Amino acid sequence: MNAVEIEEAVSELAEAPFDPEVFPFAFLEAFGNKSTTIKKLKSKRSSTNKSDLDGLLQRNNIHLKVCTEGEVTDTLTALRESPATTKHKAKFNDEVLGRIYGGRRFKNDTERLEKLFDLYTKMTA
Repeated sequence: MNAVEIEEAVSELAEAPFDPEVFPFAFLEAFGNKSTTIKKLKSKRSSTNKSDLDGLLQRNNIHLKVCTEGEVTDTLTALRESPATTKHKAKFNDEVLGRIYGGRRFKNDTERLEKLFDLYTKMTA
């Protein structure tokens, strides 16, 4: 997928009704992950999901966890400090958020949260 296709897919995802069970998988699909990859991550028997936080961890890629309002900072901290994040080399958590919402990496957590809150406010207005 090229950058335009990814932007379109992420925009569609942002406009769709939010379903916390579906969102992490839809997020990965928006970035071009194949259906077989998503199926393996969803599988109850032989899942490739290695999250230790009841989230979604795609090895060598990203560790995601849906959280409620007010838990964002704690959840980001838990993801960053998770032994599974380190063990399975999930490296794109901060970079992905920064590039999606700001076109670049955020300078710090405050800047990230301000941007996410601003986008949320616009989406729900």
